[in-house]
Amino acid sequence: MIKIRYTGPQRRQLGFSLLELLVVLAIMGLLMSLVGPQVLNQLGGAKSKTAMIQIKDFEQALEMYSLDVGNYPSTMDGLEALIKKPSGADGWNGPYLKGDIPKDPWKKEYFYKFPGEHAEFDITSYGKNGTPGGDKEDTDIKNWN
Repeated sequence: MIKIRYTGPQRRQLGFSLLELLVVLAIMGLLMSLVGPQVLNQLGGAKSKTAMIQIKDFEQALEMYSLDVGNYPSTMDGLEALIKKPSGADGWNGPYLKGDIPKDPWKKEYFYKFPGEHAEFDITSYGKNGTPGGDKEDTDIKNWN
């Protein structure tokens, strides 16, 4: 029996050449350098929006607390008064939030002050850097303009 071996153009190519792989990697690198920063910017914006939504939830819970108790929790009682009855809070009908008091998207505590300096009560997240002021992801997120 005669065996025929295929050589030349009839031979099937299995896999990719090193050059083809390098070209694909270069194209992927270019795409990531263009798209990557935009994705990271969107992620930072999403965290700021999440903080604002959480602050709005605090505002609603504080309004319910105020309707039941007759005033807002003191600065000393803080947001914790929304889940645990503070002493002297007659009429408290909580908890006003499910679970624990959430931290901001950067895993830091929210700052609550009553009476507020800018609004009836102030709720603030100092952003990624955790200090007042800043821009982009370090921007303070607050319940007043």
